[in-house]
Amino acid sequence: MQYEQNQTNTLTSAKPVNEFLAFTLGKEEYGIDILKVQEIRGYENVTRIANAPEFIKGVVNLRGIIVPIVDMRIRFKLAAPTYDQFTVVIILNIAGRVVGMVVDSVSDVTQLTPEQIKPAPEMGTLMNTDYLIGLGTLDERMLILLDIDRLMSNEEMGLIEKAAA
Repeated sequence: MQYEQNQTNTLTSAKPVNEFLAFTLGKEEYGIDILKVQEIRGYENVTRIANAPEFIKGVVNLRGIIVPIVDMRIRFKLAAPTYDQFTVVIILNIAGRVVGMVVDSVSDVTQLTPEQIKPAPEMGTLMNTDYLIGLGTLDERMLILLDIDRLMSNEEMGLIEKAAA
């Protein structure tokens, strides 16, 4: 069997698609790269670590691995966190480190093409936008896309490692 390809019959590939796990914090919806997500768990009590930064809720034992838990509402200085049946912990694997991230709820996995991702607006010195990939637009919906590697920066990961040790 022979295959021929000519000028009028070219093979085209589908547009590249990025997948983001969508979650909520307060009234805003955020997205992180689905490839960084290891699992999603219900919120459970954590073991507090003395002298840890306020946003580090503590640690949990996840199948023999001690996992630091970061509350994103505290990290982003949002309203006081409340924990209910919708509160979840997203277990992330970032550069070989396992970290838990507390969020209000998880909605779905959203596929976005590069055209649907708009650059993050410049906020001057009011807000650090280094950890924003951009804004994902899907119909009337807008996701604030986070670069979770940058957000859990080396400096913070150092704090987390000290707290978990």
